[in-house]
Amino acid sequence: MKKILMIGTGGTIASEMTEAGLAPGMAGADFLRYVPAVRRLCQVDPIQVCNIDSTDMTPNHWLAIARAVEEHYDDYDGFVICHGTDTMAYTAAALSYLIQGSPKPIVLTGSQKPIHMEITDSKTNLLDSFTVACDGRLPGVTVVFGGRIIPGTRARKTYSKSFGAFSSINHPILGVVQEGKVTPYILPEGAPRPAFFHRLDQAVSLVKLVPGQSPDYLAFALEHSHGVLVESFGVGGVPAGRAGGFYPLIQQAAARGKTVVFTTQVQNEGSDLGVYQVGHGLKTDLGVLEAHDMTLEAAYAKLMWALAHSQDREELARRFYTPVARDILLGPDMA
Repeated sequence: MKKILMIGTGGTIASEMTEAGLAPGMAGADFLRYVPAVRRLCQVDPIQVCNIDSTDMTPNHWLAIARAVEEHYDDYDGFVICHGTDTMAYTAAALSYLIQGSPKPIVLTGSQKPIHMEITDSKTNLLDSFTVACDGRLPGVTVVFGGRIIPGTRARKTYSKSFGAFSSINHPILGVVQEGKVTPYILPEGAPRPAFFHRLDQAVSLVKLVPGQSPDYLAFALEHSHGVLVESFGVGGVPAGRAGGFYPLIQQAAARGKTVVFTTQVQNEGSDLGVYQVGHGLKTDLGVLEAHDMTLEAAYAKLMWALAHSQDREELARRFYTPVARDILLGPDMA
């Protein structure tokens, strides 16, 4: 019988009703009793890293979860991480960079309704996740939700209330779980041993462009960060291109060693800065990085990981553009 470590972090799946609304209260050991089929499937040992609403999740929690996996890695066949849905995609992306090449499954799941409710998706999601962890054919970090198996670097919450809350962005799902059976569509390869990383540069921020926005917002972010993601319009660019206030601001920041990454507000197909004049000079003259088809969540986590391991511009670009866990398919020299 397979041995699976269940790591509890809180979230809706573990929530109980309070006078102020739902709040995490149950530990993983408590809500396993709602899904007795799990213990018939495998031997489960539950541990608790934290018990919080995922709105309160931070990079320090990501490091703690990765550390828990590393400390117990040799003792288990797979891992199931129970997590709130609101920031699960960020955690899945971060773990994909902190734990690279795992030959064992590391599955994140959660629910839109608490496990104690009569109508809930939690029991199905939990059983599906243990099924994937025991199956073993889909190694590395994945999100299992609503019957879909999604790469950790491609998951995004696209519905705020529906049970099928997560989608795979710019990449096919890896497979499905139906009636207790895993049907893989894609079989990723794991390395013989995982590579664990222990640092993230948390001085990373995001600026979302809106029409008429002052460059002052970007100036503030650049002043207080080592790296800034700019969530731009369409395939990418800044208002007025070289003639606008954003361009010299980014130029000055680059001269001070700051890293700027452009991504897009459009969910599908990614960025391409070279298409329009408003974006062309950013890449050719200022050397900004570009997320291409990466999700915002993956680009954010990868920039934190890359900055933590090198501040050298060329090495940083190499790390950012080197594919990890299917996170980027259309970057430089890949199209």
